[in-house]
Amino acid sequence: MPDFSWIFKMAFRDFRKNISRLLLFVSSIVVGIAALVAISSFGENLTQDIDEQAKELLGADLVLENNQPVGDQPVDSLSVKQAAEVNFASMVAFPATGASRLTQVRALEGDFPFYGSLETIPASGEPSFRQGGKKALVEGALLAQFNANVGDFIKVGEVEFEVVGELKSVPGQTGITATVAPTVYIPMDYLEETGLVQYGSRVNYNRYFQFSEGTDVETLIEPFEDQWEIDRIDADTVEDRKRSTGRSFANLSNFLSLVAFIALLLGCVGVASAVNVFVKEKLSSVAVLRCLGVSSRDVLLIYLVEIIIMGMAGAVLGSFLGSVLQFVLPTVFADFLPVEVSLGISWLSVGFGLVTGLLVSILFAMLPLLKVRNVSPMATLRPETADSSLLRDPMRWAVIVGILLFIWGFSYYLLNSWQLALGFTGFVVFAFGILWLVGQLIMWAVRKFLPISLQYTLRQSLANLYRPNNQTISLIATIGLGTAMISTLFFLQNLLLEEVRFADKDDQPNMLMFDIQSAQLDQVKAKILDRDLPILQEVPIVTMQISEINGVDKQENSELEDEERMSRWLYNREFRVTYRDSLIDTETMAEGQLRKYESPGDSIFVSFSKDFAEGQDIKIGDEIEFNVQGRPLKTYVGSFRNVNFGQVSTNFIVLFPDGVLDAAPKFHVLITKTKNDQESAAVQSEIVRAFPNISIINLGVIVETLEEILGKISFVIQFMAFFSIATGILVLISSLIISKYQRMRESILLRTLGASSGVVSKINTLEYFFLGTLASLSGILLSFGATWLLCEFVFEIQFRGAWLEGGLLYLGITGLTIILGWLNGRKIINQPPMEILRGN
Repeated sequence: MPDFSWIFKMAFRDFRKNISRLLLFVSSIVVGIAALVAISSFGENLTQDIDEQAKELLGADLVLENNQPVGDQPVDSLSVKQAAEVNFASMVAFPATGASRLTQVRALEGDFPFYGSLETIPASGEPSFRQGGKKALVEGALLAQFNANVGDFIKVGEVEFEVVGELKSVPGQTGITATVAPTVYIPMDYLEETGLVQYGSRVNYNRYFQFSEGTDVETLIEPFEDQWEIDRIDADTVEDRKRSTGRSFANLSNFLSLVAFIALLLGCVGVASAVNVFVKEKLSSVAVLRCLGVSSRDVLLIYLVEIIIMGMAGAVLGSFLGSVLQFVLPTVFADFLPVEVSLGISWLSVGFGLVTGLLVSILFAMLPLLKVRNVSPMATLRPETADSSLLRDPMRWAVIVGILLFIWGFSYYLLNSWQLALGFTGFVVFAFGILWLVGQLIMWAVRKFLPISLQYTLRQSLANLYRPNNQTISLIATIGLGTAMISTLFFLQNLLLEEVRFADKDDQPNMLMFDIQSAQLDQVKAKILDRDLPILQEVPIVTMQISEINGVDKQENSELEDEERMSRWLYNREFRVTYRDSLIDTETMAEGQLRKYESPGDSIFVSFSKDFAEGQDIKIGDEIEFNVQGRPLKTYVGSFRNVNFGQVSTNFIVLFPDGVLDAAPKFHVLITKTKNDQESAAVQSEIVRAFPNISIINLGVIVETLEEILGKISFVIQFMAFFSIATGILVLISSLIISKYQRMRESILLRTLGASSGVVSKINTLEYFFLGTLASLSGILLSFGATWLLCEFVFEIQFRGAWLEGGLLYLGITGLTIILGWLNGRKIINQPPMEILRGN
């Protein structure tokens, strides 16, 4: 039975002597723990605020939504307040400049929102809007884009409205939503006068209800849900919104926690490396203790107590910093949050950080610490490394298994899927394995092939990469993986932006016009041709829904067994289809063939997108009856097409043959290409002025919007990737300081042999240059591989190497390594050898 009082006494004595060096160990995990605690605290506060502000998210107790007017409902008499809204995408224009943009128009009637408010600048904007008249509330981003102000006029369809307020906050809307589709509120009284709601327009009809306080809305609406499903009415309650919003942000919080966990794992590699150096320097002390009769178990416990103290100190410091850091996160995520986040210390998250920090410190420190068991008393006379082969030490294998189980368990806790957790663990093992292999390969190659003819300073600096107590592998692993994360982000962002910059490509259209009525088609085409612009595509579009699949209608489908039932969504979905007898550039035939409709009475064979059909279990030969504006139309699935929906074109899930839908109510889409932004603005202004119901997508503006959105997302990911880079830098600093005493001995030997301080400085600078080069290049090359895999299998875009960005990252990280190394070693280099010897 070990004497724990003696073990603790010995541990504290050694800890006091080495406290400054041991605290360097914990610095490696502080950033990771801080990130975990901050994200966890932020997530808990956000979840609580979503629960408390759920009514403000929805703005009502119940929302009924459909693409047809929502008529009288059974809940009308049960509510205390009602409001209505019609919303749709449409062009709006600023008469003062003629500029126009596609927006989300919301025609409002009633006092919605019942909870929360439409916050405006000035505050008098909302009351003024409620008083009636031709007044509008406009998103601030839209006003800023066209340099407009409150008091100016905005034209929606045929009607001009005075802007009486700049929208600052809308229930449930985030900054990203406002970037994609700026909102314009107008009074419902003037909707018909605008002339915008015509055939083909995508219009949503919402009705909002408020019930008396304490009403159980879920129970109240239960008797009506089946009928609403048949009528394709979507019912959304506060509990529904709370669940969906909470689930979305829980997923975000878990993803961010995984990123923070990677930073923590990088720090753990630094801990393992630092403990490895610490153990090597303690071998003589361990041998003395063994000579005095102390068992290897007791020696291990002495140093394990020190590690526990160290881990607890790091966990406490990290948890404190994380609690402070969470106050910054609402600003970082402001554009993505639908609620105002309250801030406060989450003791559960702090406890989570303390336990995690202590556990990872012990797990990763044990791997090198177990070596002290193999130190014999003879080591006092004969130096030995106390190293043992991993294959021959079951205890070290047990620690490795414990580390892998911890990583899997932690990721399972966050992802709630053993497959995803296994994938994440595999990714971590693969990334560290690749970087470890690179480090080992570099050290082997330098030792094996280092030419004796090289200049002395160059040869000595390269040899230092595999000297005793070197930090080559740990630095390549930590800095390399941090670099890989942030450079993958840069590379992928640039590739995605290049892919969407179709407006600048000679062979790609850059302007789409839709909601063109049949009576307007010839006039719109004439205006385009008058400007000597090409009509690249002219496509008729017919709106319809599925009423039966293989003779089974929506009601009958809902009564089938789960394995036989088709998706309810398939019956509720509104399909927009076109008709032609040939494929276009974005399509290839996957199965079957296009079959023409020769004469009335022939069977009608339609073609489905292959991916859509497979996802909905639709097969070749299936009988599908469509409802075309009240008229049933029986068809058969004749073929599947591979459709590239990522390319700018009129791509459709369902394709009819010519001759079937010619007489059906339809609207049209025209696609053209303008020469520059000025011509795009002129065409857009002319068309919208003549035909206000027509909506125009200027792909150049879409690219700018995507760049803005990607920029915001990129900032968030860069913020999280910073933790990995910061951890790598801390590991670099601590590794340099820990090896300071080893460098003192090397410098003394070199100076004693006659080397000048300039020569020693050059050797050290070159060594840091090689370390920085190896770490940064390893990370950049790993990121190229990761980017290629993402391009090939996830985004399906062409991979192109971002050499300039890679070069800049290389220069930055290598330069930082050199500077930190020089600052660490300058005191040693500038002092006389005897002074250092006397000081030691």
